[in-house]
Amino acid sequence: MTIPGPAESVEPVVRTSSGAVRGRTEDGLTVFRGIPFAQPPVGDARFAAPRRPRPWDGIRDAYAFGPPPPQDLGVAGTAGSSDVPGGDDWLTANVWTPAPDPAAHRPVMVWIHGGAYKMGHSGSPAYDARRIAADGDLVVVTLNYRLGMEGFAHIEGAPANRGLLDQIAALVWVQENIAAFGGDPDQVTIFGESAGAGSVAALLAMPRAAGLFRRAVAQSVPGTFFSTALAADIGTALAAELGLRPTVEDLADLTPDQLVKAGQALAPKMPGNVPRWGQAAPTVTPYAPVVDGEFLPVTPWQALAAGAARDVELIAGHNRDENRLFTAMAGKLGEIGEDRASAALRLYAPGGEAAYRAAFPDASANDLYERVQTDWLFAMPSLHLAEAHLAGGGRSHVYELTWPAPAFDGALGACHALDIPLLFGTFQADLGLLQFGGAEPSPEALALSSGFRAAWTAFARTGDPGWPAYDTRQRLVRVFDAESAVAPYPEEISRRLWEGYEFAPLPLVDPKA
Repeated sequence: MTIPGPAESVEPVVRTSSGAVRGRTEDGLTVFRGIPFAQPPVGDARFAAPRRPRPWDGIRDAYAFGPPPPQDLGVAGTAGSSDVPGGDDWLTANVWTPAPDPAAHRPVMVWIHGGAYKMGHSGSPAYDARRIAADGDLVVVTLNYRLGMEGFAHIEGAPANRGLLDQIAALVWVQENIAAFGGDPDQVTIFGESAGAGSVAALLAMPRAAGLFRRAVAQSVPGTFFSTALAADIGTALAAELGLRPTVEDLADLTPDQLVKAGQALAPKMPGNVPRWGQAAPTVTPYAPVVDGEFLPVTPWQALAAGAARDVELIAGHNRDENRLFTAMAGKLGEIGEDRASAALRLYAPGGEAAYRAAFPDASANDLYERVQTDWLFAMPSLHLAEAHLAGGGRSHVYELTWPAPAFDGALGACHALDIPLLFGTFQADLGLLQFGGAEPSPEALALSSGFRAAWTAFARTGDPGWPAYDTRQRLVRVFDAESAVAPYPEEISRRLWEGYEFAPLPLVDPKA
């Protein structure tokens, strides 16, 4: 319930299941930041499943984002942010609402950020949800979850997929509390990008998440889910960087920063481990959801095809030139030669190198390198997720973003993560600065941005984003571009190459290598 008071219009107070929180009115919305949805996962809670938050007395000011979880490569978007505190209260949520009115029953959207399962923070300026909440007249929740070794490494004596269990704890918190913020717990849509989309896909397949949301949006789903054997082997390698075993007993007394450094030390060594770790090695990401047989019984593709989430409506899609972002960040944009292209095709192409070269006879080595990695890591996992959901009796909508990022004269193309500044309207934050070059967005960009939000919020409200559901006859999708349109799936050549491919848990290829 909302606690009335003379300052309610400026600093509304809402009572949650753990205690009262005071938010702020900003730009016509009420915003609450840094609300604990679980206890800090430290001390005897380290490496454990999340525990319910401790109750507090009085009114807790919810003005500042919670501290970022420990992570690799720093915290994207938090440099210079004076309202991001330190501390170990990592598991917090933030709420943007038009009004904390329990009678409002507005749809709810819950954002799960990406970052290769090892970095990211809900307090990033890139994830400022005010435009989504205002444009859609709905409630938006963003959240933190454990990353890296804390959240995803295989550690003996600890549950697998701790970061995903954190997300489930946040969704339970939403079910229990969002009505007091003006939201409808029966109208929850989860949405996420990259590792956030992988998390969305995993949640669709996790029995513990059943019933916690009604709709899901998966933007650029990574196909990287680890087998238990691969996760255990990589966990051993991570602990070995510290001279220890991958056990709770050995690791519990280390600081979070020490675990972060282990991941940072192992990542650049991973590409040399292709004989042992196969396709996972070049990703330089030693973390992913683990198909552990318990919390995540099977892959999302297998679960959805079997009907695990048939009552959940789904949007799944990707960007046309996903991999180009990574090539650009490596300083190799447009410079990939035949040797590297051949190696990528041999490692990733389902029909082998010859199949891709025959299917794209006019493509350069650079373009083949980009195409096969885009297809393997994001495009085909996203499309196959929608098709698996359809096969299991669910309803799917598919999209592709083909509009090129304006920076560098369009050289980045429709690269990975371009959908984030377009969806949130945060063109001057994080990767948006790279993709838009720091310039003010053009009228074309603003119109596309508005179109993204209109589609996502309409879907959260009605289940209909404004284009037909996907089927295997016409294969109609929304193509987001300067002139967006509904058309047959544009990547038909790739679709056929990957038809029948199974995104199975990545294996431990050769433990003796």
